[in-house]
Amino acid sequence: MALQPVTIIVLAAQRTGVVNPLAKRAGVSHKCLVPICDRPLVSHVLETLTTVPDVREIRVVLEPEGQAEVDQVIEPFRARGVPITLVDSDPNIVESVLAATKGEDGPFLITTADNVLLTHDGVAQVREAMQHNDAVIGVTTRERVWAIHRQGQRGFYELKDAGYANCNLYGLANAKGLKAADIFREGGQFQSNPKRMVTAFGLFNILLMRFGLVTLASGLRRVGKRFDAKLAPVVFEDGALAIDVDNERTYSICEWVLGQRLGMDIPKPEISPEAK
Repeated sequence: MALQPVTIIVLAAQRTGVVNPLAKRAGVSHKCLVPICDRPLVSHVLETLTTVPDVREIRVVLEPEGQAEVDQVIEPFRARGVPITLVDSDPNIVESVLAATKGEDGPFLITTADNVLLTHDGVAQVREAMQHNDAVIGVTTRERVWAIHRQGQRGFYELKDAGYANCNLYGLANAKGLKAADIFREGGQFQSNPKRMVTAFGLFNILLMRFGLVTLASGLRRVGKRFDAKLAPVVFEDGALAIDVDNERTYSICEWVLGQRLGMDIPKPEISPEAK
């Protein structure tokens, strides 16, 4: 089955009034402009995305006051023939995603501007899974992350079959997939709004996942039934896909992995378990 042309949404905004520590260190206005391996973070992401086949458009989401500077970095990539547009962000991340869909049904692939270890293979796997599901989430396992670097990721979702790490790569195949994303529209992060979490996922589902009584695939199926959508994970073999540039620790790991791919002589970082 041929893959449908996809629109890609790249989330690049930062919190209003908050200066990202990595941006401050680098002397730039936005985290997506922080240089790594001699190029801004967003450039590495676009290097991958503009060489993916059958992309209708790439939409980069960030606040209006940062768009002029980021647009200068984006401009050279437009010569590759894929339209790249800027979309105003919203303080609520899902509102930002929904704004970037522009009322279209999809399919959409969503990632972040700091996901510098993104690969063509990772994108292809999510797109393939979108052929059979309404919404897809890219993950990998603890062991695969640790095979890259023991400090590459510290937060894992402990489920019955494995400990999983999010890879900041999602697919919304159609209107049902967008409806699944829409459950996050109100209330912000679920951690600060337990009542909304229960309303969205159901108390029994939350307890099953919290105590590791379901596998990831079965947990997503159960949640999907609540809003009539088929949800599924893509479990990547490549543990590097779960490591993005969040802080000094992950910056150094991403720099090392990315440097290896680019043939640069960057030593493997030695990071203590106590380092942030």
